[in-house]
Amino acid sequence: MQLLFLMIEHIGLIVAIAFILTRLTTFRNLIDHKLDRWTIIQLSLVFGLFGIVGTYTGISIRPSTDSLLWIPRVEAIGFEEALANSRVVGVVIGGLLGGPWVGLGAGLIAGIHRTLLGGFTGLACGISTVTEGLIAGLVYLKIGNRRILPTSKAFMTGVVAETSQMLIILLVAKPWESAVTLVQVIALPMILANSFGIALFVVIIRSVIHEEDRIEANQAQKVLHIADQMLVNLSRGLTEESAPQISKLLLKTTGVSAVSITDHEKILSHVGLGDDHHLPGHRVLTDATKQVLRTGKLYIPKSLAEIHCTQKGCPLAVAIIVPLKKSDQVIGVLKFYFSNAKQIKPVDEEVAQGLGKLLSHQLEVVDAQNHAQLIREAEIKALQAQINPHFLFNSLNTIVALVRTQPDMARKILIQLGNFFRQNLNASLHEFITLRQELDHTSAYLDIEQARFTERLSVKLEINPLLGNVLLPPLTLQPLVENGIRHGLKGLEKNGEIIIHVTEVEGCALVSVKDNGIGISPERISKLLHTQIESQEGTGLALYNVNQRLLYHFGEEAQLHIDSKLEQGTCVWFKIPLQQGGGIA
Repeated sequence: MQLLFLMIEHIGLIVAIAFILTRLTTFRNLIDHKLDRWTIIQLSLVFGLFGIVGTYTGISIRPSTDSLLWIPRVEAIGFEEALANSRVVGVVIGGLLGGPWVGLGAGLIAGIHRTLLGGFTGLACGISTVTEGLIAGLVYLKIGNRRILPTSKAFMTGVVAETSQMLIILLVAKPWESAVTLVQVIALPMILANSFGIALFVVIIRSVIHEEDRIEANQAQKVLHIADQMLVNLSRGLTEESAPQISKLLLKTTGVSAVSITDHEKILSHVGLGDDHHLPGHRVLTDATKQVLRTGKLYIPKSLAEIHCTQKGCPLAVAIIVPLKKSDQVIGVLKFYFSNAKQIKPVDEEVAQGLGKLLSHQLEVVDAQNHAQLIREAEIKALQAQINPHFLFNSLNTIVALVRTQPDMARKILIQLGNFFRQNLNASLHEFITLRQELDHTSAYLDIEQARFTERLSVKLEINPLLGNVLLPPLTLQPLVENGIRHGLKGLEKNGEIIIHVTEVEGCALVSVKDNGIGISPERISKLLHTQIESQEGTGLALYNVNQRLLYHFGEEAQLHIDSKLEQGTCVWFKIPLQQGGGIA
């Protein structure tokens, strides 16, 4: 029992070293690093030296008298002496964390050292140390490369490793009688104490990893919350309306004394201490802020004089000034104020810089979204501009011709013409409209065309009424119908026919426009959806534009398809997934 207590006492020193090691970032990065050759060498050295420390903290045993003696210094031991030690702790932990190669390397370092110290168990202890490292490495392979080892498995690995050491001592150490006497004295204390030390080492690593994971999770949650809230407030960019909301959010989440945001010329917001005299709208005055605006680099003013506050008794003592950038151009600064210079910690600089980059990225995201919206509006306006002036003139001529002979028909066409242009002009105001609205727009166009072509154009609508509320981008269907009439039916000797078909297929709304016109050559089909093709009749923009907007909103599943054969007509169709943005309104 005395030896057991002494062993546990000495294990405490090993555990203290382990605790210190796990607090070192270099060591934590090492055990988390990919096991390449250099990492294996480093881990072998670390845990091999750990094993040597365990040897030096061992207890000298003379089996003949059962006496115990603490080794006070590094020196060779007598032949009749052996060591009850905690060498196995470092070697086994090396194998458990780094696998067989680390276990072997650490075992060789600590084992050779133990052999050189001498004693009748020197060779046996050297061999057993290497064996223990390999046993731990095999356990590593069995349980897999895990950041957090099960404590019970670590304890049992220690038991098996130390038991194997006792067996090797009995098999190798001479004289055999002394080996038996030694094992009787040290076996139970070493097995229990060292297994406990290994388990405790694992618990320490587990606590450090859990703490780091918890901190990282909290930081990630905080950053995601900040990013989400900032994006909401930045919908119109960095303005005098959005800046105060962002400043309040950052003040709450960072715990600094005050937060301020400026553009190139003036203060957009100031929240926290000093908000009674640091007022939005005031011009940027400080050289420190101007320096950050000019250089685009973080700067920390060293004194209140650099902050340049002329207000007597201003509570702000120091600040961290971070540039805000958009497309690598500095557009303003983000300031974190502190009431005491001692409040600034090195981590605060990193946090401030990270938040500045986050805000800059969010500004770029918002800018990209605004540009995308402008592009979508421009695409729709391009489609609106596609309306051939001849269509308007021909429609008016048709109405004039019908006024005397068929006034009711003229009145109907005039109303449809008004409906058509009204819906056409309103298209850019909405990202989505219902299929019913798009059909109304298309029907207005077809009524006008049918009045012009009289009986030479027939239209069939095959619409599933349950799909009337399906959402799709405006000016999606009408351009396809117009394209079919203008190009598909041009020069057709027989009567033209347009069939609009809408049905549900495999959870999608299938929309098709079919004509019985002249058809399209395969070579032209391959280009129509992917580029704008110049032609005598137009720019080739309609099909390309509609296809691009469908791809943008719904992905490849919704892209346009063209089935056509020369002199046999053309069918243009697309599918809108009902469970996405094209779902039922």
